[in-house]
Amino acid sequence: MYSLVLAILSVLCVLIIIAVVMQPTKTNAASSLSGGAEELFVRRKSRGFEAFMQRVTMVLLVLFFVAAIILMYLTYKGL
Repeated sequence: MYSLVLAILSVLCVLIIIAVVMQPTKTNAASSLSGGAEELFVRRKSRGFEAFMQRVTMVLLVLFFVAAIILMYLTYKGL
């Protein structure tokens, strides 16, 4: 059981890295020149691919933490 959860945790690590790298950037060249002060408090709702990638990343992170807690439980149970 320990090896299975460890393998799942390893796969989740790789998937989280891929999901984070695939997310589109939120800055553009114009805001980097002006310092981005005009968009400091502006909230934009993400749509399309960006919203999908945020949800995928959040689900993967929740699964990662659940798997980590299960792995911790199995480690201390074995002692």
